[in-house]
Amino acid sequence: MENKKHNNEQEIKNKDAKNVAFNNINNSDINISSENKKMDISSDDKKTDKISESKKTEKPNKSSFIGKEALLISHSPHIWSGFSTSKIMYIFLISLIFPTASAIYFFGLKALWIIIASTASAVLTEFIIKKARKKKFVMDGSAMITGLLLALTLPPRTPIWMVVIGSVFSIAIAKEAFGGIGYNIFNPALAGRAFIAICFPVEMTSWYLPWDFSVDAVTSATPLSESFVQEGSKAALYKDMFFGNIGGSIGETSAFLLLLAFVFLVIFKIIDWKVPLIYIGTVAIFSLIWKEDVLFQVLAGGLIFGAIFMATDYVTTPVTSLGRAIFALGCGLITFVIRKFGAMPEGVCFSILIMNGFTPLIDRYVLPKPFGFIKEKSKAKAKS
Repeated sequence: MENKKHNNEQEIKNKDAKNVAFNNINNSDINISSENKKMDISSDDKKTDKISESKKTEKPNKSSFIGKEALLISHSPHIWSGFSTSKIMYIFLISLIFPTASAIYFFGLKALWIIIASTASAVLTEFIIKKARKKKFVMDGSAMITGLLLALTLPPRTPIWMVVIGSVFSIAIAKEAFGGIGYNIFNPALAGRAFIAICFPVEMTSWYLPWDFSVDAVTSATPLSESFVQEGSKAALYKDMFFGNIGGSIGETSAFLLLLAFVFLVIFKIIDWKVPLIYIGTVAIFSLIWKEDVLFQVLAGGLIFGAIFMATDYVTTPVTSLGRAIFALGCGLITFVIRKFGAMPEGVCFSILIMNGFTPLIDRYVLPKPFGFIKEKSKAKAKS
């Protein structure tokens, strides 16, 4: 019996010794693994420090048209097409070379001085306001576009001081007073033109024939004016209106060069091609219904210019495709109503400004379909 008790006590001692040894091995493994993790974390920290230092010293990639940062941080959706704001603005600015060349060719140095004064005033006004608001001034091309668009919608003999007033109003009131680019409600260039048209109606309705560069140039009516008298055949009139050999605003007379600019913008996917077509098509349809000369109504005035350059503005037009179609339809309808029944011969400027005011309402009710959205009725049908 004593031998059995002794053996049992010996077995219990051996088991306890084994358990202690096993626990020691586990604890040592845990310590070793924790030390290894610490080593891994410290090495990862060193790697991240090296990466962050390399990112700090990394120079921006300037492979794009204007130049872009290597790391872009923006709001969702995080899909970038490669077109920055500056790049879009400068491509749009290049397209304006076509009507600018037409303005200088048909109306001479007077048109050139109008363009220079309007563009320079717009850029300078934006620079002063940015500095006054203690914000960074970025030469993204938007102020140049506003000044140039305003200049191209003015008569060829507009006084320079009047051009400066309109340009300052466009930037200071119609753009910067609302918060700058992306926040303005109305098209700045059209707002500036409407302002000086209301303040100085006589100067803004004085038109001159192309290539009449003399000081005492004779005024001439535009095709939409009641005092306009057609000389020659209709074919000759259509030819002059298509190529620009007719009175009007300096950048709006040549439909041919405006259409070249339209093709240029569509190729680079800067504008939605459907907007100008719906705008012009609406005017053409209503002209046909009221038995007006359709081709004359399309080529006359600033319809083509406004449809291409003004009605396609990103900020002041709806964001959805259907919304832009409704916007263009409304512009065409209002333009025709002003031309046919209004006191003014032209309605492009005010029609676009009126529809700019309806843009938030259109965006509110014309919403895009969410990705993966299924209507309740279709859900019920699928369950049944």
